[in-house]
Amino acid sequence: MSEFFAMGGYALYVWGSYGVAFALLALEVILLAHRSRNARRTP
Repeated sequence: MSEFFAMGGYALYVWGSYGVAFALLALEVILLAHRSRNARRTP
């Protein structure tokens, strides 16, 4: 199992890439919700 998480020495790059992608997707969802709320308020 530890070899899987080590990713042959590329673990920092691989898991860091997953982390950045997840963070950006979460930010996109938050920003879309914010824009949607603002659009509903504006006549």
